[in-house]
Amino acid sequence: MTTPPPGQPWQHPYGAPQPGYTPPPPAPVLKRIPADQPFVVRPNVVKRALVMGGVVLVLVLPIACLAGVGLVQGADPQARGNAVLGILGVLGCLLALIGLPLGLQLWLIGSGGPVLALGPAGLWIRTRPTRGQAVWLPWEAVGQVSRRRWSLEKMLVVAPRDPRSLQNLGTFTAVDSGLLTAFYGSGLIATLNFADRSESEILAAVAHYSAGRCPLV
Repeated sequence: MTTPPPGQPWQHPYGAPQPGYTPPPPAPVLKRIPADQPFVVRPNVVKRALVMGGVVLVLVLPIACLAGVGLVQGADPQARGNAVLGILGVLGCLLALIGLPLGLQLWLIGSGGPVLALGPAGLWIRTRPTRGQAVWLPWEAVGQVSRRRWSLEKMLVVAPRDPRSLQNLGTFTAVDSGLLTAFYGSGLIATLNFADRSESEILAAVAHYSAGRCPLV
């Protein structure tokens, strides 16, 4: 908490509360988003795997090709076959070292259930990208819904009207939320381009179910 300059009155970090104002209750939290909501968005793991696999190949193949050319040119004709096998082995090891963590990440994303669910009363959204924990916000508690892009990822970003409603999400979630807020402006995000529904369909559903109760920018 910051200390005010000498002679200045102390101010509450969230601003001076209005007379009669009561802080919002903690938002309801579940281990995963319920699948019985009117509009549910799930992660598309296959699409994400294809894109991430393409990125890995683009990064690894040029390095392997340059190393292979050097080894083949430097080896005598009888040893070139062994050099090619060695290059393929090194390439396989590199792909395994990179692919195993990516595979674990994909499994965590896919096994956590839906990433977003919408209804007439409000929305469920994941609190962590690779975990299923989800928080419920009524539309009246949503300050803004926006779109953000970082690298290859396009996100639907939900900003609560009062951040104090999210103080019961746990330490690890708070760490993840801080990192996501630095990139997207809020820790509550859902993928738009790696989902089982199109971006236009998701945005249309947000506009329909929110019914003007929160801005969509």
